[in-house]
Amino acid sequence: MARGFDSYNAVKMRQPGAGLLIVISGPSGVGKDTVLRRLFQMAPDLKYSVSYTTRPPRPGEVDGRSYSFVGEPEFLRLIEQREFLEWAKVYDHYYGTSRKRVDEALDRGEDIILKIDVQGATFVRRRKPDGLFIFITPPSTQELLNRLTGRNTESPDALAIRQREALVELGLAKEYEHVVCNRDVDETAREILAKISAERERRGIPT
Repeated sequence: MARGFDSYNAVKMRQPGAGLLIVISGPSGVGKDTVLRRLFQMAPDLKYSVSYTTRPPRPGEVDGRSYSFVGEPEFLRLIEQREFLEWAKVYDHYYGTSRKRVDEALDRGEDIILKIDVQGATFVRRRKPDGLFIFITPPSTQELLNRLTGRNTESPDALAIRQREALVELGLAKEYEHVVCNRDVDETAREILAKISAERERRGIPT
């Protein structure tokens, strides 16, 4: 895994138009945000597509970096203007990926990561079938449920919904080309970087 990590960081120059779209999915509570933070520390050249959402910011989240936080009327206006590569309503809030942000990054030759749920990933796969789709799983189902309970960020009813949805999403991991188990954050980030490097090499993308 370390070899893939090193080979990715050895690539500093990107040829315009040769960017790779990387879609990261996984159930709520699996540790996607933690893995992505480590991933960007290991490979600063990777770019992150900041999604739009109508949900309020959580503690520590920053507008324009964590998400672009907008009201529902603004989000619906963006839908009408076909701004989104994909969008969905999840847990009573809207989420969407900016088509313009993704296309501009790819045109610059940047590798860009989308963190989206399985519903959104299905739409992206239809419109960007050449993307690299990676699903992150927990070490066990019980571990995932424990993490969700331990966050203490939802009401009991909302927690029950998230737990049910998480179990459903786990069953959809088979739809992804790559599945990575998040036992250790560093190892998970290294494995994802190795898969990105291998995919660029497989496609013969110039570096």
